Amino acid sequence: MKYVIVSGGVLSGLGKGVSASSIGVLLKSAGLRVTAIKCDPYVNIDPGTMSPFEHGEVFVLDDGGEVDLDLGNYERFLDVCLTRENNITTGKVYDNVIRKERKGDYLGKTVQVIPHITNEIQEWIERVAHIPSDGNGKVPDACVIELGGTVGDIESAPFIEALRQFQFRVGQENVFFVHVSLIPVMGPVGEQKTKPTQNTVKDLRGLGITPDMLICRSKNPLVEETRQKISAFCHVPPGAVVSAHDVSNIYQVPIMLDAQGVTQILSERLGFELPPKRPVLEDWKKLADHVDSLEEADEVHIAVAGKYTDLSDAYLSVIKALQHSSFEVSRKLVIDWIESSDLDDEAAEAKPDAHAGAWRELRAADGVLVPGGFGIRGIEGKIKAAEYARENGVPYLGVCLGLQVATIEFCRNVLGLEGANSTEFEEDTPNPAVVFMPEISKTHMGGTMRLGTKPTPFLVDDCKIRRLYGGADHVDERHRHRYEVNPDLIEQIESAGLKYVGKDETGERCEIMELGGHPYFVGTQYHPEFKSRPGKPSPPYLGLLKASVGMEV
Repeated sequence: MKYVIVSGGVLSGLGKGVSASSIGVLLKSAGLRVTAIKCDPYVNIDPGTMSPFEHGEVFVLDDGGEVDLDLGNYERFLDVCLTRENNITTGKVYDNVIRKERKGDYLGKTVQVIPHITNEIQEWIERVAHIPSDGNGKVPDACVIELGGTVGDIESAPFIEALRQFQFRVGQENVFFVHVSLIPVMGPVGEQKTKPTQNTVKDLRGLGITPDMLICRSKNPLVEETRQKISAFCHVPPGAVVSAHDVSNIYQVPIMLDAQGVTQILSERLGFELPPKRPVLEDWKKLADHVDSLEEADEVHIAVAGKYTDLSDAYLSVIKALQHSSFEVSRKLVIDWIESSDLDDEAAEAKPDAHAGAWRELRAADGVLVPGGFGIRGIEGKIKAAEYARENGVPYLGVCLGLQVATIEFCRNVLGLEGANSTEFEEDTPNPAVVFMPEISKTHMGGTMRLGTKPTPFLVDDCKIRRLYGGADHVDERHRHRYEVNPDLIEQIESAGLKYVGKDETGERCEIMELGGHPYFVGTQYHPEFKSRPGKPSPPYLGLLKASVGMEV
């Protein structure tokens, strides 16, 4: 097993996740089976209870694991399916060690950060690295490990120490350290400054880890003088000082790294041979060039009516699924972010300019998407967006909460059920269109939703969404919800034309919604964006894009 460990310095948000994913692509292009692990230093067991404003999107895996959004990057880049074990947090590690201590596993010993916490981290990494992840059942050849946070953070110290020890545990010839740093530009001539990188490498070496490669983030390519200076002060060969400058699209990053000899350095240092042809990388080049070509293509505008629109990371997988679908229909995607609270009637008086602007963008859009979310804020605006799309024949996709608000809107405005609502927002609503799922805990928040991949059989022989899935008998998609469409209202809703064409294996829980006689009005209780891949876009999202550009669905 070969291990590539990616750390970061100077500041957060430099793109460690993209760097780690891109290195994984290069290893895969060399013929290796690759998996990935993310180490997060926070004490939470997982990000499931964190606000999207705090941590961005919560990514959901097949096994129901609520994990860091970087695991979504790994899955999309490497086309693998990871497990909850691939996301290690301080909370998980300490929880395991404390459980062992209570059982008596350390009987007679004083349990300490070193060696017990650091040993737990190492054992976890080594165990999970051997779990097959690409669907063929074979043990991976290489594992990319990303350390969250920034070197020097007090909370990441146990992980740094564990990784320092890890190189001796598995053999230094099997471990390759990559450090991602920032090269700021100062002054009127745009001088590239190396001191922040020198300092972060000094900190890392002081903790016992000497990087084998530096990936230097900057707006423009590194000049040779900068590269040589970094090499001299950071004890890294000049060829291993890699420029990670801005590129036209994210799919160019593996190609940029490969062009600078990164794959060759990895093969020499880790002892694997590069094949004469690398079709994986050729496919990436075609994808990256195709994405660049769309800059000249006609635009397709998708209005996303959400409540975390100031932070795109909160909808990262939604964005990626829309992008993957736009590549398929060869259009330049423009996402018009609409704060859903600006669409409701109250905003007309309180924020007239914002209200008018939100409706102007909604009416100008080619398609409408209402993504998932929790809590009452912005709900009436989302309901307005669904109503507008339904009444005006505008392509609509509702995901999770987006299906629920479309159902609420239909109950209010088509069935005439006054005050129809979800019990999440109005517990004593006279007409509960959406209700709390009976098996879900009302006292514990973390990991208690309906989570992970569940089968959804189709109940009709032909419909738009089934055709998009290739006529499959059922779909396996990932869920994350506590509420569902009220089973007592299904017959009444369907008799008015809104059909639930896919339900769970019991035949009672509504999973896929479709409105007859509409160009595309679809809702899914699951989150199809989590399984979207470049070149293999999510079918419900692809349907939205097809309908939005006038293609037949």
